Amino acid sequence: MKSPFVFDVAALLRGSGLPENVQQSGPSPTRIGPEMIAIPEGGHVDIDAHLIPLGGGISVQATIQAQLQGQCSRCLRELSSQTTLNVSEVFAVDDDFITGEAGDDEDELPQVHQDAVDLLQSVIDAAGLNLPFNPLCTELGFDSCDDSEVPAPDGTVDDEDDDGEGRVDPRWAGLEKFL
Repeated sequence: MKSPFVFDVAALLRGSGLPENVQQSGPSPTRIGPEMIAIPEGGHVDIDAHLIPLGGGISVQATIQAQLQGQCSRCLRELSSQTTLNVSEVFAVDDDFITGEAGDDEDELPQVHQDAVDLLQSVIDAAGLNLPFNPLCTELGFDSCDDSEVPAPDGTVDDEDDDGEGRVDPRWAGLEKFL
Protein backbone atom coordinates (compact mmCIF):
# COMPACT_ATOMS: atom_id res chain seq x y z
CA MET A 1 0.00 0.00 0.00
CA LYS A 2 1.48 3.33 -1.07
CA SER A 3 1.11 6.13 1.44
CA PRO A 4 -0.61 9.28 0.16
CA PHE A 5 1.80 11.27 2.36
CA VAL A 6 4.87 10.28 0.29
CA PHE A 7 5.70 12.55 -2.66
CA ASP A 8 8.20 11.77 -5.41
CA VAL A 9 10.46 14.83 -5.82
CA ALA A 10 13.05 13.46 -8.28
CA ALA A 11 11.77 15.68 -11.12
CA LEU A 12 11.92 18.76 -8.87
CA LEU A 13 15.48 18.05 -7.75
CA ARG A 14 16.81 17.45 -11.27
CA GLY A 15 14.32 19.39 -13.38
CA SER A 16 13.62 23.01 -14.25
CA GLY A 17 13.45 24.15 -10.63
CA LEU A 18 9.87 25.41 -10.96
CA PRO A 19 7.30 24.82 -8.20
CA GLU A 20 4.78 22.03 -8.67
CA ASN A 21 1.24 21.42 -7.43
CA VAL A 22 0.53 17.78 -6.68
CA GLN A 23 -2.71 16.15 -5.52
CA GLN A 24 -2.77 12.69 -4.01
CA SER A 25 -5.33 10.65 -2.13
CA GLY A 26 -5.52 7.28 -0.51
CA PRO A 27 -5.90 5.43 2.78
CA SER A 28 -4.12 6.68 5.88
CA PRO A 29 -1.27 4.29 6.78
CA THR A 30 -1.84 4.85 10.51
CA ARG A 31 -4.25 6.44 12.97
CA ILE A 32 -3.58 10.19 13.14
CA GLY A 33 -4.78 12.29 16.05
CA PRO A 34 -5.38 12.33 19.80
CA GLU A 35 -7.10 9.54 21.74
CA MET A 36 -10.75 10.68 21.51
CA ILE A 37 -10.89 11.71 17.83
CA ALA A 38 -8.63 11.03 14.86
CA ILE A 39 -8.26 10.11 11.22
CA PRO A 40 -8.64 6.31 11.42
CA GLU A 41 -6.08 3.93 9.97
CA GLY A 42 -7.27 3.17 6.45
CA GLY A 43 -9.44 6.31 6.39
CA HIS A 44 -9.46 8.24 3.10
CA VAL A 45 -7.27 11.36 2.94
CA ASP A 46 -6.98 13.96 0.17
CA ILE A 47 -3.75 15.96 -0.04
CA ASP A 48 -3.15 19.07 -2.12
CA ALA A 49 0.56 19.94 -1.94
CA HIS A 50 2.63 22.80 -3.32
CA LEU A 51 6.25 21.64 -3.73
CA ILE A 52 8.97 24.27 -4.12
CA PRO A 53 12.60 23.33 -4.89
CA LEU A 54 15.10 25.25 -2.77
CA GLY A 55 18.35 24.05 -4.28
CA GLY A 56 19.48 21.76 -1.50
CA GLY A 57 15.98 21.17 -0.19
CA ILE A 58 12.27 21.05 -0.89
CA SER A 59 9.60 23.22 0.72
CA VAL A 60 6.18 21.59 1.02
CA GLN A 61 2.95 23.40 1.84
CA ALA A 62 0.09 20.92 1.98
CA THR A 63 -3.60 20.90 2.80
CA ILE A 64 -4.91 17.58 4.10
CA GLN A 65 -8.63 16.81 4.13
CA ALA A 66 -9.98 13.75 5.90
CA GLN A 67 -12.90 12.36 7.84
CA LEU A 68 -12.44 12.22 11.61
CA GLN A 69 -13.95 9.49 13.75
CA GLY A 70 -14.16 9.47 17.51
CA GLN A 71 -16.31 10.10 20.56
CA CYS A 72 -17.65 13.08 22.43
CA SER A 73 -15.68 13.32 25.67
CA ARG A 74 -18.86 14.30 27.54
CA CYS A 75 -21.62 11.97 26.33
CA LEU A 76 -19.50 9.39 24.42
CA ARG A 77 -21.62 9.82 21.26
CA GLU A 78 -19.90 8.53 18.13
CA LEU A 79 -18.67 11.53 16.15
CA SER A 80 -17.71 11.88 12.52
CA SER A 81 -16.58 15.19 11.13
CA GLN A 82 -14.61 16.50 8.16
CA THR A 83 -11.30 18.19 9.00
CA THR A 84 -8.68 20.21 7.17
CA LEU A 85 -5.07 20.31 8.36
CA ASN A 86 -2.38 22.58 6.94
CA VAL A 87 1.26 21.53 6.95
CA SER A 88 4.36 23.51 6.01
CA GLU A 89 7.69 21.68 6.08
CA VAL A 90 11.17 21.99 4.59
CA PHE A 91 13.04 18.80 3.67
CA ALA A 92 16.83 18.87 3.25
CA VAL A 93 18.53 16.95 0.44
CA ASP A 94 21.97 17.16 2.10
CA ASP A 95 23.06 17.50 5.70
CA ASP A 96 24.74 20.81 4.85
CA PHE A 97 21.56 22.38 3.41
CA ILE A 98 21.47 24.97 6.19
CA THR A 99 24.85 26.31 7.26
CA GLY A 100 25.70 27.23 10.79
CA GLU A 101 25.90 25.25 13.95
CA ALA A 102 22.71 23.86 15.37
CA GLY A 103 22.39 23.75 19.10
CA ASP A 104 21.52 20.58 20.94
CA ASP A 105 17.96 21.82 21.52
CA GLU A 106 17.26 22.57 17.86
CA ASP A 107 15.43 20.06 15.70
CA GLU A 108 17.04 18.81 12.53
CA LEU A 109 15.25 19.18 9.23
CA PRO A 110 13.59 16.07 7.84
CA GLN A 111 15.48 14.56 4.93
CA VAL A 112 14.61 13.69 1.34
CA HIS A 113 15.02 9.88 1.15
CA GLN A 114 15.36 8.11 -2.19
CA ASP A 115 13.98 11.14 -4.07
CA ALA A 116 10.84 11.21 -1.91
CA VAL A 117 9.49 13.29 0.98
CA ASP A 118 7.18 11.82 3.61
CA LEU A 119 4.71 14.23 5.24
CA LEU A 120 3.31 11.67 7.70
CA GLN A 121 5.18 12.93 10.79
CA SER A 122 4.32 16.55 9.93
CA VAL A 123 0.63 15.63 9.61
CA ILE A 124 0.74 13.75 12.93
CA ASP A 125 2.26 16.85 14.56
CA ALA A 126 -0.37 19.15 12.99
CA ALA A 127 -3.19 16.85 14.13
CA GLY A 128 -1.83 16.81 17.68
CA LEU A 129 -1.74 20.61 17.74
CA ASN A 130 -5.04 21.32 15.97
CA LEU A 131 -7.52 18.55 16.75
CA PRO A 132 -9.44 18.81 20.04
CA PHE A 133 -7.98 16.69 22.83
CA ASN A 134 -11.42 16.40 24.47
CA PRO A 135 -13.92 16.83 21.61
CA LEU A 136 -17.50 17.83 22.34
CA CYS A 137 -20.59 17.37 20.19
CA THR A 138 -21.11 21.14 19.95
CA GLU A 139 -17.50 21.76 18.82
CA LEU A 140 -17.95 19.41 15.86
CA GLY A 141 -21.23 20.77 14.57
CA PHE A 142 -23.76 18.65 16.47
CA ASP A 143 -26.61 20.42 18.32
CA SER A 144 -25.94 19.08 21.79
CA CYS A 145 -24.89 15.98 23.64
CA ASP A 146 -27.20 12.95 23.28
CA ASP A 147 -27.38 11.86 26.88
CA SER A 148 -29.70 14.03 28.98
CA GLU A 149 -28.44 12.18 32.08
CA VAL A 150 -25.03 13.84 31.74
CA PRO A 151 -24.76 17.23 33.46
CA ALA A 152 -23.80 20.29 31.45
CA PRO A 153 -20.05 21.07 31.24
CA ASP A 154 -20.36 24.18 33.44
CA GLY A 155 -21.64 22.09 36.37
CA THR A 156 -25.24 23.34 36.20
CA VAL A 157 -28.01 20.80 36.50
CA ASP A 158 -31.46 21.44 35.06
CA ASP A 159 -33.40 18.94 37.19
CA GLU A 160 -32.63 18.87 40.88
CA ASP A 161 -33.73 16.22 43.33
CA ASP A 162 -36.07 17.10 46.22
CA ASP A 163 -33.16 17.24 48.68
CA GLY A 164 -31.53 20.03 46.65
CA GLU A 165 -28.60 17.96 45.35
CA GLY A 166 -28.10 17.50 41.62
CA ARG A 167 -28.01 14.19 39.79
CA VAL A 168 -24.83 12.19 39.90
CA ASP A 169 -23.11 12.00 36.55
CA PRO A 170 -23.71 8.37 35.42
CA ARG A 171 -20.08 8.11 34.32
CA TRP A 172 -19.00 8.58 37.97
CA ALA A 173 -21.89 6.74 39.66
CA GLY A 174 -19.91 3.49 40.03
CA LEU A 175 -17.23 5.24 42.09
CA GLU A 176 -19.57 5.80 45.06
CA LYS A 177 -18.75 2.38 46.49
CA PHE A 178 -15.12 3.47 46.97
CA LEU A 179 -16.03 6.49 49.14
